[in-house]
Amino acid sequence: MSVLVDFTTIAEMFREITLKFRNAQKPVMLYKQDGEYKAISYPELSRRVDLFACGLASLGFKRGDRISIISENRPEWAIADLGAVFLGGVGVPVYPTMTAKQNEFIFNDAGVSFVVVSNRFQLNKVTKILPDVKSIRKVIVMNEKDCPPEDYAVSFNQVCKLGEVFETENPGYVADSEKLVRPEDLLTLIYTSGTTGNPKGVMLTHSNLVTNMISSAEVIPLGPEETMLSFLPLSHSFERMAGYYTGLACGVTIAYAESIEKVADNMLEVRPTVVTTVPRLFERIHGRIMKKVDAGKPLQKKIFHWACGVGHQYAHARKLGRITAGLSAKYAIAEKLVFEKLRARTGGRMKFFISGGAALPRELGEFFEAAGLHIIEGYGLTETSPVISVNRVNNYKFGSVGQPIPGVEVKIAEDGEILSRGPNTMIGYWNNDTATREMIDKDGWLHTGDIGKIDAEGFLHITDRKKHLFVSSGGKNIAPQPIENMFLSNKYVEQFILIGDRRMFLTALIVPDFDALKEYADGSGIRYEGTADLVAKPEIQNLIEKQIASIQKDLASYERVRKFTLLNQPFSIDDGELTPTQKVKRKFVEQKYSALIERMYEGLT
Repeated sequence: MSVLVDFTTIAEMFREITLKFRNAQKPVMLYKQDGEYKAISYPELSRRVDLFACGLASLGFKRGDRISIISENRPEWAIADLGAVFLGGVGVPVYPTMTAKQNEFIFNDAGVSFVVVSNRFQLNKVTKILPDVKSIRKVIVMNEKDCPPEDYAVSFNQVCKLGEVFETENPGYVADSEKLVRPEDLLTLIYTSGTTGNPKGVMLTHSNLVTNMISSAEVIPLGPEETMLSFLPLSHSFERMAGYYTGLACGVTIAYAESIEKVADNMLEVRPTVVTTVPRLFERIHGRIMKKVDAGKPLQKKIFHWACGVGHQYAHARKLGRITAGLSAKYAIAEKLVFEKLRARTGGRMKFFISGGAALPRELGEFFEAAGLHIIEGYGLTETSPVISVNRVNNYKFGSVGQPIPGVEVKIAEDGEILSRGPNTMIGYWNNDTATREMIDKDGWLHTGDIGKIDAEGFLHITDRKKHLFVSSGGKNIAPQPIENMFLSNKYVEQFILIGDRRMFLTALIVPDFDALKEYADGSGIRYEGTADLVAKPEIQNLIEKQIASIQKDLASYERVRKFTLLNQPFSIDDGELTPTQKVKRKFVEQKYSALIERMYEGLT
């Protein structure tokens, strides 16, 4: 498949695709309201985008202005984004889970002048920092009832009403503005966590995203007959490019989930054929399935595991083209008894999932493949718009991240690092030439920070991480060092190791300051015998838990430590846990305490 229209900018893509489907019966978007899904037609969406763009212009929005959107996935997210795009604006998306303090840094660094928020909760985070962000000129609130009667605020609907007046007085303004948008223009600044310090603004042009969309669409079969369920944050580069822009360019109907908690219900209502997601969804689904199986009767367990075994055999035989009549008969039985019921939970029409943002465990891919639910895993970075490589529907290897997409080069450096080069590579980091030079060398090769290899068939395999940057199983980038440094400043903490790369959530191994703990225990009348007994005391566990809660209150939810283990002795050079310069050997420590680490993740889905 491929994109359905020719375009060189996102503005041109949207205008051309709406013209192509202006008389179509199929909706462009579906959203939940008053308990049911409602449709938006192409002409309706196009009209709302034009009005919002005119409304922005009436408020003084100019070419090059930065606009930030803080919202859950909904049609207004796309309308605000596209409206700004038509005016030559630069989008600065922000995760709804970010704190006011994190927003403050991004707004100031990017010079954001307009902020669009979804509700009162997000508005409060912005109003809290307004005195410290001088660039903000107007805050636009999607939910009418949450818009305060203040000069700095205006409702989304009011912006559209202003747009009607502006359009009458300035006919053709949006169309004229759209013609000024060029492929090399800056489209978006996406802030991503680095290994240390504050996040960096990744500068991506229209051309960066457009080339990535076109190449991805060449190898992933998407078309007008597809319905995609969108629930990953649109502020995430993967969902923005794949589930939103590329979906539009291929004529897909985009259905917005109500929330991550409602995805299971929304799948049954929307009955999607394609879903862009992260491994965390599969972890949840698999966990729920196995819990139900474990709670079942012995015969049900036996049938389930037999069916899984047959499914694995069938999938393997299909790849080799050697499905026997006997195996086919057994698979038909497994289908009827088990697999049809599993697929029904996704709506019964699922063709494939597209997984990105984090590594997909091989066993999960194979489990769902056996059940007839195919997962296509890809790989990329925000800095690469984001796709570098992807498995194909009919040519894939679990444990790999597929082959490079057309137009993107990949090679392995002498030290094993994965390097990428192509038209999708960012033009640099906003206001940070030093970081840009560290990321992209003089020959245009982007250094991913991942260690990998390319096999004989051209499949890319990621084997390690070169830089200390976690990627949660939900696809969030997390820089451990700044977080660890926050905890190390606490008087009760001597050494602190954050755990969470490719995990569902963050945990920590903590070596406490034993002198401070003993002082607290003695002053509180807590009796103990030795350090092992001390750290196990409920009163001490509660003390550390409260300290952690206080320290991390300004962190985003995905950056917070949910569980911890107190160790009863410090890391040392003699035990191999520290280097001669007193740096913690992270890998060694994780291996040594692997049993304790796994215990913190047991039984949680």
